[in-house]
Amino acid sequence: MSNTIAIIDYGMGNLRSVQKAFEKIGVSAIVTSDPKELDSAGKIVFPGVGAFQDAMDELQKMNLLQSIVNNIEKGKLFLGICLGLQLLFSKSFEDGEHEGLGIINGDVIRFNNNLNTSGDNEKLKIPHMGWNVVNFEDSASPLFENVSNNSYMYFVHSYYVSPDNNDVVIGKTDYGIDFPSVVCKDNVYATQFHPEKSQDAGLQILKNFSKLN
Repeated sequence: MSNTIAIIDYGMGNLRSVQKAFEKIGVSAIVTSDPKELDSAGKIVFPGVGAFQDAMDELQKMNLLQSIVNNIEKGKLFLGICLGLQLLFSKSFEDGEHEGLGIINGDVIRFNNNLNTSGDNEKLKIPHMGWNVVNFEDSASPLFENVSNNSYMYFVHSYYVSPDNNDVVIGKTDYGIDFPSVVCKDNVYATQFHPEKSQDAGLQILKNFSKLN
């Protein structure tokens, strides 16, 4: 197995910005849609934007679904970003009910725009877009090394994950509710925010992931 980080290209991620973020911290990363390159990579990054079912359909068409699951089951280090976090879950209720990869048991559900933001009576704006605080549930996680608790990260999403087992949640963010913004299950890490857009704190998270072994 090589030391290469493979960024999954299924036509729905901000792939170049993720690759450039790794370049900025001195880490080589390739963008690929080839299952064989995922199999030979040392680590896999799974970014994404857009609709849940469209992404699942593209992964199926490109024969990437089984490769992703196989590599995770083999213990390969894996980082999901934004939609790449949500696709790891069992089921999404975005525009109907759709099956996900089922790596983490739980659902993907929409923010309730009848909720208020903290400290005022203003209704939630959906999507949740912009900078918000991430509170570490597990400050000892290697993903958070040299990152200050309550750091601001950059979010763009209308749906959030609700795991069956809250033990997988290592970071939370307040947007009307405390929702999971970072999860970890064994060799799988995932963030709802975009570390590649989150300046120094986000780059540190990518650096920490790149150093995991």
